[in-house]
Amino acid sequence: MRADDPEVQGSHSETGSFPLLVLGALGVVYGDIGTSPLYAFREALHASGQVPDAVVGSEVLGLLSLIVWTLTIVVTIKYVGFVLKADNKGEGGTLSLMALARGSFTGRPIWVLVLGIAGASLFLGDAIITPAISVLSAVEGLKVVEPRLSEWVVPITLSIIVALFLVQRFGTGRVAVVFGPITAFWFLALGASGLFHIIETPGILTALNPYYGVVFLLSHLDIAILILGAVFLAVTGAEALYVDLGHFGRKPIVVAWFLLVFPCLLLNYFGQGAFIYAHPESVEHPFFEMQPEWARLPMVILATAATVIASQAVISVAYSLIRQAMHLNLLPRFNVRHTSETQAGQIYLPQINMLLLICVIVLVVNFRNSSALSAAYGIAVTGEMLITAILLFVVMRRIWSWSLMVTLAVLVPLIVIDIGFFVANVAKFTQGGWVPIVVAMVVAFLMQTWMSGRRLLAKRTKADEISLDTLMGSLAKKDFPTIPGTAVFLTSEVEGAPTALLHSLKHYKVLHEQNVILSVVTSSSPFVVDEEKIFFESFNPKFSRAIITFGYMETPNIPKALILARKLGWKFDIMSTSFFLSRRTLIPSAKGGMPFWQDRVFIALADNASNATEYFKLPTGRVVELGIQNTI
Repeated sequence: MRADDPEVQGSHSETGSFPLLVLGALGVVYGDIGTSPLYAFREALHASGQVPDAVVGSEVLGLLSLIVWTLTIVVTIKYVGFVLKADNKGEGGTLSLMALARGSFTGRPIWVLVLGIAGASLFLGDAIITPAISVLSAVEGLKVVEPRLSEWVVPITLSIIVALFLVQRFGTGRVAVVFGPITAFWFLALGASGLFHIIETPGILTALNPYYGVVFLLSHLDIAILILGAVFLAVTGAEALYVDLGHFGRKPIVVAWFLLVFPCLLLNYFGQGAFIYAHPESVEHPFFEMQPEWARLPMVILATAATVIASQAVISVAYSLIRQAMHLNLLPRFNVRHTSETQAGQIYLPQINMLLLICVIVLVVNFRNSSALSAAYGIAVTGEMLITAILLFVVMRRIWSWSLMVTLAVLVPLIVIDIGFFVANVAKFTQGGWVPIVVAMVVAFLMQTWMSGRRLLAKRTKADEISLDTLMGSLAKKDFPTIPGTAVFLTSEVEGAPTALLHSLKHYKVLHEQNVILSVVTSSSPFVVDEEKIFFESFNPKFSRAIITFGYMETPNIPKALILARKLGWKFDIMSTSFFLSRRTLIPSAKGGMPFWQDRVFIALADNASNATEYFKLPTGRVVELGIQNTI
């Protein structure tokens, strides 16, 4: 379950007991990385060119050593040790880190924004692969249970995925309460199945020595890149630790990692290694083949449930990320539906849900098995991890005030490792790695188009508008008829006169008893306290100005926020208030600031954006929209 908004967030100690937060973190934070044992060790064996008669003990030890130390360095040291501490008032994720780092500069440099956009885009590129590879790898266990079911793997996978996306509209609050317990049972099953084989072959524990991993790479330099690309699959999902920071807090995430997740993952990987050590012919699906025959079907069912939970977590994070991008004006306002009356963070984005479903179906149909799909996995994750490390450097230097030498001593080794894994995954570009890159490029292009189009539109609009001071001076010289009630004129320009007000005066030639010029801005902080949310000033008895500031993790609700203005002297009555908005019709121009075809893309984004009435939770019966045309 998610709690993205201040209405439900509060302090983590207040929103739930600590054990429940730890249990919840298991289901949401660690679902993705918890399904990696299904395919990571298998793909590492295949990448090293292992065939039944070629698997030898030293090679198994080498691969295991690489996986163990990758988990230790990337997850335990980098993310748990450092990245989780770089929270933006309790919130995590690429966009939160970008806002935190950018806010430390007075000039708000564009390169930090570019890094944030790139990181968010790469995550969305990764988000379409996780459901496909996770569910597919779990259902493939049927091949081990009954080989004759092989042709049913893809249809069953597609059925599960379609059902998963279709139920999003109903919300996941009721079933989310079981995510934690099921995932906890999954990790215990991982640990128990691995421990059984470790007891049979205890010598496998010598892989804890990093020497075996280093020697293995040095003796396989010709395929080292391929091996590293496969080994990295063991830590895909690690980025969820940071993305979900605001939902559970740092301590529950850290405790869950050390108490259950990390030990059980290690036990299972060592168990797979011990099984291969004793049964070198079982390299096709070692995870399922190492299970006792009676446990294989139950493990397939449990693995499928775990992958559905992991996929649900990724979908929820994608929704949250898109909403953050909307509030930061990186994307247009998509339709956001709340699926819970008590949990404001439980949201559903119909347009995004359909796009994700189509992409996931296309991946499953085209790749058809998790081994082929694993080639597409990794580039987006490693790219995002590298961007996180760069932004973390800014935070360490400018916010934590670390010295340059200490910062470099900590981050340079981590960045070198990130670059190594990134290069290793780039080598898989032609085999499927292009998929998340193409998705990320499309998302980044849409963000750039939206930002450029909004900036150009604001420039054109500002050129046609008059300043607020000029309007106040002009109105003081005229005596317009007055009608009862309050008129609220929304404008994106804090200093400019609202277009809706100018058109209202032009057509109606009357003023309300009270007129409020309202602007809504988004803070670089995830949440804004009530005391700082409203700025209110009065120009004269008839005109006032209000500026509402929402955090980028909040759901903008103008009527609710305006109630706060009563403390500042404005008597707000929703039943006697009319909200005036401008509805713009955009017309492309061959002489615009963007290429003509990009104008068309911007207009298409604007046409598909949800209207301001719905986005700002305005009462539909109290809204007046005035249409205007703008050329961009």
